[in-house]
Amino acid sequence: MKAVLQDEYGPSDVLKLQDVERPIPKPGEVLIRIRAAALDAGVWHLMTGRPQLLRLMGFGVRRPAVRIRGREVAGQVEAVGAGVTRHRVGDEVFGFCEGAFAEYVSAPQDRFVSKPPNLPLDQAAALPISGVTALQALRDSGRVRPGQQVLIIGAAGGVGTFAVQLAKSMGATVTGVCSTAKTDLVRSLGACEVIDYTREDFAERPERYDLIIDTAGGRPLSVLRRALTPRGTLVIVGSETEGRLLGGTDRVLRALLISPFVRHSLRGLFSVERSSDLQILADSVAAGDLVPVIDRTFPLHQVPEAIAHLRDGHARGKVLIAPTP
Repeated sequence: MKAVLQDEYGPSDVLKLQDVERPIPKPGEVLIRIRAAALDAGVWHLMTGRPQLLRLMGFGVRRPAVRIRGREVAGQVEAVGAGVTRHRVGDEVFGFCEGAFAEYVSAPQDRFVSKPPNLPLDQAAALPISGVTALQALRDSGRVRPGQQVLIIGAAGGVGTFAVQLAKSMGATVTGVCSTAKTDLVRSLGACEVIDYTREDFAERPERYDLIIDTAGGRPLSVLRRALTPRGTLVIVGSETEGRLLGGTDRVLRALLISPFVRHSLRGLFSVERSSDLQILADSVAAGDLVPVIDRTFPLHQVPEAIAHLRDGHARGKVLIAPTP
């Protein structure tokens, strides 16, 4: 099969499209014929090995521990290993894996759930990482409640487009922050108000928010706290800087250190990959409360270009990768 391999950390030229052996499902695993994979912000970090803290977290100190990039996928079950009971050959599923930028992948059966019947199979690949991250940011870290005022920073991104829709379905009044070209998209997802960050600073407005979900990184904690209600909650999902060692995670650490001493609740999110949350997303799609926003689809041999497109901030929603027909 064709797969995008990486044997060292570095820029996009470390990614090579090569022929490798098709995986054979082990006991408890399913073999998926991939219809589409999706990009998330972590793909760039795993490609470059930055921040270096990432290497110490089990992803490989000197070289990547996993050779094939990509961690969210949708496709059809091609074969099953011994003991598999949750899925059958021919089932259309989506979920988490290691090695999604390929034509096939094998992973444990409990990493996948059935595709919603009203969603094209390729679009289901957009759900796992960004959708689960948005869900956990709102429900678990943010503890959002009906009637609350919620601000989503980076509302047109992969996590942000899901967060806007999920917050609205949870009964919140949503304000989105994005660039000029993306305001109509964010409004169409259910945001009651959209702030164009190129024209005004949300922290200088009189409005205050019960919950802020920051998916865009960068802004100082002092700026974010100015926009909170006296006992509001900040959840940091994205934290991007050029720091080689920590890469912005120091902002999360500062938030956790400050939080016990202020009235605001300041939290960082490290999402957990749970199939139960995948099922919640599938049910939300089936009910019409959630629709993945797809920016564009790149063929497998253009993964480096897709990563650059996402990293440069051009994407509206999710970027997909499809194996070459």
